[in-house]
Amino acid sequence: MKHAVYQMDIVAGDPKKNRENVRQWIKQTAEAAQPDVIVLPEMWTTGYTLSELKELADVDAEPTTSFLSDMAITYHVNIIGGSFANYKGEGIYNTSIVVDRQGVVVNEYDKIHLVPMLDEPRYLTGGQEKVTTFELDGVKMGLIICYDLRFPELARSLALQDAQIMYVVAEWPAVRIEHWKTLQVARAIENQMYVVSSNRIGSYNGVDFGGSSMIIDPTGNPLRTGSETKEETIVESLALDTVSEIRKAVPIFSNRVPHLY
Repeated sequence: MKHAVYQMDIVAGDPKKNRENVRQWIKQTAEAAQPDVIVLPEMWTTGYTLSELKELADVDAEPTTSFLSDMAITYHVNIIGGSFANYKGEGIYNTSIVVDRQGVVVNEYDKIHLVPMLDEPRYLTGGQEKVTTFELDGVKMGLIICYDLRFPELARSLALQDAQIMYVVAEWPAVRIEHWKTLQVARAIENQMYVVSSNRIGSYNGVDFGGSSMIIDPTGNPLRTGSETKEETIVESLALDTVSEIRKAVPIFSNRVPHLY
């Protein structure tokens, strides 16, 4: 299953420009690499312009859902749609959607853990629904958003639901980029699944973001790692049989004793 990850810079507070940049990238990448799945980063429509989100956020996941659905149908590709500010009910959420090749939304998730270091709790509402798996091309997968990576219970929950791939979409700061890399490797090893991440590059409001988007195999071996500063596309094919082979060779799930934890 071939993946293409967009490690992008984000134009702060300009959803129209960011959608156009993503449109052009999807077109070029679909034609050149012919991936099965493409992956976008966190908050890619606006960046962390938190104080402006009342004016900039989607309303009930639009127009981003329609945009990604159109891209998926046009280029016959599955899309891990990063995340975006989403006004619904009485709050603004950090929402991720996943769209299959037919343009159908197969997963929606609101970021549970809001980042105090980036002032998210002041402007956003945390998600109240558990992470769940979804399927693309018959493969079970899961998704978490940025700061969620620090909470291993989420990744383990997805693994216990038989996820073979976990996606991490992020705007992870450069100052803690070694945490980003280490935690992803740990999640891959302890859950014996692929970890595929998209992190932005660039700067906003005094924060530098650290790129280093990764594709990690179920043994914790990084197959691809992006640079810390450059906008780029990371392409890799995943051998999904490896997941069942590793889980059989080192049977951690059948050896768990959860009633003693």
